[in-house]
Amino acid sequence: MTSTPSHFGPELRRLRVEANLSLRGLSAALNYDKGYLSKVERGERSASPELARRCDAFLGANGELQRLVTDAESTGRSAQSLPHPGRRTVLAAGTGSVLDLGLKLGGRTAPTAAEPLFLSFQAQFDQLRTLGQSTSPKVLLPLLESQTRLVAGLATGASSATRASALLLASRFAEFTGWMAQEAGNTPAALDWTDEAVELAGAGGDPHLGSYALVRRALVTFYDGDAASTIALARRAQGRHLPSRIRGLAVLQEAQGHALLGEELDCLQGLDTARKLLHSDDSRSGLGPVLGTTHVSDPAAMTTGWCLYDLGRPAAAAEILDRECHRLPAHALRTQARYGFRRSLAHAAAGEVEHACAIAGELLGVMPAIPSATVNTDVRRLARELSRFRSNRSVRDLQPALARALVPTHG
Repeated sequence: MTSTPSHFGPELRRLRVEANLSLRGLSAALNYDKGYLSKVERGERSASPELARRCDAFLGANGELQRLVTDAESTGRSAQSLPHPGRRTVLAAGTGSVLDLGLKLGGRTAPTAAEPLFLSFQAQFDQLRTLGQSTSPKVLLPLLESQTRLVAGLATGASSATRASALLLASRFAEFTGWMAQEAGNTPAALDWTDEAVELAGAGGDPHLGSYALVRRALVTFYDGDAASTIALARRAQGRHLPSRIRGLAVLQEAQGHALLGEELDCLQGLDTARKLLHSDDSRSGLGPVLGTTHVSDPAAMTTGWCLYDLGRPAAAAEILDRECHRLPAHALRTQARYGFRRSLAHAAAGEVEHACAIAGELLGVMPAIPSATVNTDVRRLARELSRFRSNRSVRDLQPALARALVPTHG
């Protein structure tokens, strides 16, 4: 991802001069080499997206510089062009009343004592979620796939009193399987399993998971760097009558899309709206498994830290991510890696190179056990950021571990 030098450089120089700022002053403020910035302004070097974000934030360009940065891989992408593999055939089962069974978000009653088998599978789902925090997704996927089919198959012969709850539980297995497929780097499979989760939930009488599936699709486009599609998909998941949890997660995803575009006001307004939705009384009122992360105590706060980095404010991002990462459970290794590498990236961008290396060094030690295609997005960005400080001893010591983490594995 690079900018078009003939457009970016002159615009950067114009904004710097208008701000009555010397090249040395800009260099000091952004923690970038003065000579490199001079070459960028003259069109001799291309600007990275990270540099564009920081220049935007520091010069108050409201995303103008970022819009000059092009990504050839995402050109022409849209929400309609997402891969959509054929769906598997799902069970032709009766729907039943999910409100009565209590597994729908906002349900009022719990499953009856006549459902010990499905209660056991729900407990197993919670255990698999926990296991996903410390296990390779490729190891976990076969088990998740078989359990999804098993629970869905059992629903076929279940009584009308338990069929809907079984289908809804199967849909949650399918949704989590989709997330693990994305972690394994298999985007088509991730979307396929998400589609199946929607069909299973629909057969069980829950009309809301289809909207959450849009949030999941927005997450796929987000990690692809496609901000426009991320925003479009997330907006479609914000229906007025949806549960607050789904709406809140959708608004958070939209805010991250705005951050990628450097649209700070829209991003911060979205984060504030999401915070209110996720803290509302009904956001966790369902008796079934919670949608979205279960290991981040305050998703809005953590996402704020994430977005501030993308908005070119690494010091502010590091402060929030420091606080929120320290609140993560000790066993949640995958979640620690996801936000921890973003935290390391923020410290590196803020010029705190040794601290960034210390954070990354601890995380790289657990990465072989929890390989993640999505986390590797920030590992690659961190490697690029630290490459600007090759003479730093901490950076030199970390480079071998960083390189190993980015080597594709087949396990």
